[in-house]
Amino acid sequence: MEQIDLIMRNVQEIVTEKQLMELIESEKIPSAYAGYEPSGKIHLGHVLTVNKLLDLQEAGFEITVLLADVHAYLNQKGSLEEVRKVADYNKRCFIALGLDAEKTKFVYGSDFQLEPDYMLNVLKLTQSISLKRAKRSMDEVGRKMEDPKVSQMVYPIMQAVDIAMLDVDAAVGGIDQRKIHMLAREGLSGIGYKTPLCIHTPILLGLDGEKMSSSRNNYISVDDDTSSIQKKLKKAFCPVGVVENNPVMELFEYHIFPRYDEVVFERPDKFGGNLSCKDYQELEQVFADETLHPMDLKNGAAKYLNYILEPVREVLL
Repeated sequence: MEQIDLIMRNVQEIVTEKQLMELIESEKIPSAYAGYEPSGKIHLGHVLTVNKLLDLQEAGFEITVLLADVHAYLNQKGSLEEVRKVADYNKRCFIALGLDAEKTKFVYGSDFQLEPDYMLNVLKLTQSISLKRAKRSMDEVGRKMEDPKVSQMVYPIMQAVDIAMLDVDAAVGGIDQRKIHMLAREGLSGIGYKTPLCIHTPILLGLDGEKMSSSRNNYISVDDDTSSIQKKLKKAFCPVGVVENNPVMELFEYHIFPRYDEVVFERPDKFGGNLSCKDYQELEQVFADETLHPMDLKNGAAKYLNYILEPVREVLL
């Protein structure tokens, strides 16, 4: 696959494409980062950005993964010691998912976010950001709180400074990170740093067809065992012949086909025998015309997700 195709694959938005082209046409080795708050289980929503980091690594980017333990602490997810342990777990998961342990730079937030230069840059950036703008950049939970903590407002400002201090060209994240990334694009040049390229991936649906949520348990974790994945997919929302807003189809588009050149659905001869698809577009066609039944689609998803996640489960044993 061509470099630009790898970079653009399964991306919802790039801000800006002109800046991307200038970067890859330059002589420098491009760099990108994604940050992860170590506050719980790694699920397939997180893996979507890991997949993009894998694409970028293959496309020649130097990759940094920020294990944002200080961010988790500010978000009241535990003591620094507790969130550091979760960050270590996250690192093992990311390597097992395919990130090259030698080529990928893993950085803990506490390694640099408590240094004087970092904190001075945070304070500088606060001078140019209004309270209204800072609140708009908070995560959805924080924005809905009646009385959010100051730390939750500082959180997105720190994320912007992370980009500067890690000295990367591109920030990678879900489209839900867009407001924070735009804050970085607007503010970093004013304190002497370059404006980052931003690469945004979609937000996946939960298995029930609703927004993915820990309270609904409608997601697949990277440490789910084979039986759990099969049970979750058996109950997943997957209407006959419907491609759009189908969470099982999204698993193939964003997780399975990026890793496999061919997907084989195993079926008894009386139901047409095994069915092979070379790419996601072919899968869309056979599902839309009802050649492939939802239960066969679910069974295929379970099989390939277990292939993908087995290395993670082995590492975590």
